[in-house]
Amino acid sequence: MKFPFDCYLVGGAVRDELLGRPVVDRDWVVIGATVKEMRKLRFQQVGRDFPVFLHPKTKEEYALARTERKSGQGHTGFEVYADPSVTLEDDLVRRDLTINAIAKGLDGALVDPHDGCRDLEKRLLRHVSQAFVEDPLRVFRVARFAAQLEGFVVADQTVAIMTKMCERGDLRSLSAERVWHELHKALNTKHPHRFLQVLESCGGLNDWLPELSGVAIQFDGKDDEFKNFIDLLGPIDAWATITQRLKVPRVFRQRLEDWLNWAELVGSWQTAPPDRLSVAFVALKVTHGLERFQELLAVVPEIENRLELQDLASGFGGVALGETDLTGKAFGDALAQKRIDWLKQNLAD
Repeated sequence: MKFPFDCYLVGGAVRDELLGRPVVDRDWVVIGATVKEMRKLRFQQVGRDFPVFLHPKTKEEYALARTERKSGQGHTGFEVYADPSVTLEDDLVRRDLTINAIAKGLDGALVDPHDGCRDLEKRLLRHVSQAFVEDPLRVFRVARFAAQLEGFVVADQTVAIMTKMCERGDLRSLSAERVWHELHKALNTKHPHRFLQVLESCGGLNDWLPELSGVAIQFDGKDDEFKNFIDLLGPIDAWATITQRLKVPRVFRQRLEDWLNWAELVGSWQTAPPDRLSVAFVALKVTHGLERFQELLAVVPEIENRLELQDLASGFGGVALGETDLTGKAFGDALAQKRIDWLKQNLAD
């Protein structure tokens, strides 16, 4: 059955298509429909705060056109109004940046009421309206877009608005999880320094990353989120403070601890004491597989004979006592010594 309502591709999908970038997610806005009508067409509703649906076949997101009114603090303090009377232009004006407020119809025609196409050509990040100030997360989003979109700069008037938001303390109402989410995305680009530069320019580091203010950080130009995280925190002694403040996920913290504890030892493995190397291998769980060990190797650039080291770790993981009557601590001590002896022999070979 033909879809009976007007729908438009919106947001990042249109922006990235116009820039010639890969389109990862395709989001649609639907005009003139109700929740009941969307359900009748077998769209699956997934949004709690506003009506968002999954297409029954493509699973792409379709959202009813909506307007928003500020009703509280932070990123989620909005009242949403979705109704068949809401127009496409009403929906687009609530968006953050002009380059994200372009819609594309099924016929390929663009709807661009805020000159987003012009700003794409000018490589300009410019806010759509004064409603920008209602969502403090947009300060971090703009900084993240500066990192993702090479060559883009923030419009002076947008920097001014962001500065006022930071001076008022608006960013303090955000959750740590949302701030980390934006930082994490910025770290997964080739230009994370732009994220920091934009935040520095408007005072956006003061509440969440004050330790980084005025610090010159060198990134290696690769879109490796964890390597960039190490480079981010490398010049400062605030690993624990920042990871706790931003509630960095456990998996990321584990990789950080592995790097702090074992990177230097693994980097000089050929001259490392066998007992210390044994402790490192056990801590890195090589007896259960090499995934965690290889994640560490990926961010330790200077390792001689890297393949030999991986073979050593793999062989270490297979060392066992065989049949024995030993139990408890005696068993553990004997296994540890056998592993050390095995390392001594293989390091000497």
